[in-house]
Amino acid sequence: MTERSVARAVPEGLRAFLATETGSTSVLLAATLAGLLWANSPWGDSYEAFWHTDFAVRLGDHGFSLDLKEWVNDGLMALFFFVVGLEISREVKVGQLRDRRLIAVPSCAALGGMIVPALIFFAINMGGSGAGGWGIPMASDTAFVLGLLAIIGTRCPEPLRAFLLTLAVVDDVGAILVVAVFYTDDLSVTALLIAIALTGLIVAARWLRLWRAPAYVVLGIGVWAAMLESGIHPTLAGILLGALVTVYAPSDHKLLRAGEAVQALSRDPSPELAREATRSVQATVSINERLQLLLHPWTGYVIVPIFALANAGVRLDGETLSRAATSPVTIGIVVALVAGKFIGVSLGTWIPLRFNWGDLPGGLVWGQLLGGAAVSGIGFTVSLFITDLAFAGDPDLQSDAKIGIMTGSLLAALLGWVVFRLAWDRGAVCAPPGLPDERDVEPEPLPPVTGRDHVLGPATAAVTLVEYGDFECPYCGKTEKVLAELRSQYGDRLRLVFRHFPLREIHPHAVAAALVSEAAADHGLFWEAHDVLFRNQLALTDADLSRYGEELAFDPWADVERHRARINSDREEGERSGVGGTPTFFINGEIYQGDHDLASFQTAIDAALTGAPAPGDEMGTGDQCRISTEGTRNERRREA
Repeated sequence: MTERSVARAVPEGLRAFLATETGSTSVLLAATLAGLLWANSPWGDSYEAFWHTDFAVRLGDHGFSLDLKEWVNDGLMALFFFVVGLEISREVKVGQLRDRRLIAVPSCAALGGMIVPALIFFAINMGGSGAGGWGIPMASDTAFVLGLLAIIGTRCPEPLRAFLLTLAVVDDVGAILVVAVFYTDDLSVTALLIAIALTGLIVAARWLRLWRAPAYVVLGIGVWAAMLESGIHPTLAGILLGALVTVYAPSDHKLLRAGEAVQALSRDPSPELAREATRSVQATVSINERLQLLLHPWTGYVIVPIFALANAGVRLDGETLSRAATSPVTIGIVVALVAGKFIGVSLGTWIPLRFNWGDLPGGLVWGQLLGGAAVSGIGFTVSLFITDLAFAGDPDLQSDAKIGIMTGSLLAALLGWVVFRLAWDRGAVCAPPGLPDERDVEPEPLPPVTGRDHVLGPATAAVTLVEYGDFECPYCGKTEKVLAELRSQYGDRLRLVFRHFPLREIHPHAVAAALVSEAAADHGLFWEAHDVLFRNQLALTDADLSRYGEELAFDPWADVERHRARINSDREEGERSGVGGTPTFFINGEIYQGDHDLASFQTAIDAALTGAPAPGDEMGTGDQCRISTEGTRNERRREA
């Protein structure tokens, strides 16, 4: 599998997110340099004067006044965090954060990457005036991290970018909680209650299905203003409002309706049909994702660079640099970003893998993960944001902190580049430490068919065809017609067995669909559910799966933990037998290495019926959804 095929395994929405983040890095870097040059130019005094210009908003006798820097940090950045809230909501409901095992490793890595740097900074500054800045080195800057990974290129595979993006989402949530709990002063209960009430109105409007954008905009501004008056940082309103925006996976019904509307428009164009087609097509994609598409370029290319321009301007004269060189704040941030992030993320990755709490996406090795841990020390946007809160009344500490952020981020980027340069393809993580690497272990024999298996055909059949499949894998769905034709042709001479191998790394709904099929099996309805799930591969959200359960008259979410254990057992047994993707087939216990077309299967089954060796020793060209193998890493070495 090449880098290009790995990229296809990453969801389209995720690739678009990555493209926006990496593309905006150059703009963010230019804005940072512009801020530094402005602050250190002969017109440096105008930098502070400009950003501290007051700007008031009033309605009658009511209103509030902020300077331009506060409008950027408290106002525009609320929109940035609104987009973060949209991304968190999408990942939790329809993305990678739905699968506990898939989010366990990056979540623990993010937690380690927050706790260890904070402890290091606090230890260096304990008892000093800068101790309150312990939250500064906790957050990574997603744009700069992904931008550096783009420069690194093929030595950083797409699954690592997906891993670090999930880590960054959890990291952002942690940073926002830190801001809310530890950097909030002078709480106004009345204003907070108003913010809660307005949020309740937004929830009620959603429940009543009132889809009028102006109403939500007015309520959202009200929540932001109430948060501002409450003393809680108003950017928290952005996260909260983003998390409330509706998100869903496209359903078959909406897709079919959109297709019919477009066909009707092509036959008889009219303004009415054009409006109906537009609405139908838009309805196939949730408002959450549409807002991300609309707002993400603005936050990435405009808002965050303006924030950098307003906050990165620090004097770099001899006095400032001399003070920063001995400042515990500067030293603490540099050590925390470079060493703390590296140790914290690495340890947070190793622990869940060691105890088998979760899985990694794609064919990652330790060299890549350690490189990712190193570049996670690039802290900028949120670090500057917390600096402004932690040292609001002390310009010298702010200056020391900003110099520390920039120095630590540069050193973290350099460390990451060195790790990727020297060890990008070293250190397999397929097996926990202390156990043999699975690449050096011969595949075990296929487990025999037992009463727990899902079987079509008699036990006396001369040929047993075992499939390891995934209900969301398009290639599994394409093969279903071939399998039905084989059963029709061979009758009682062929027995078909289905075992679970959900690729949770690339198919977010695969595990849930497998759980529903097992719930159906408890009622003797496995094959009925099997057929329904494969017929509706584009409609496997929780709501869709619940509807299928109602149609077949069983509870789709009954006894989930028992069914999950069964599914995990199938996958683990498959991995030990050499399964590396879906669909994978075994004929009479031997792995099938041909294509997935009817003629190839017939040739192999006929050979099994006559006792002759199956033709062909090479792996066929049949399409598969695949996961990591040693061959992937060897192929990358050859390409490099």
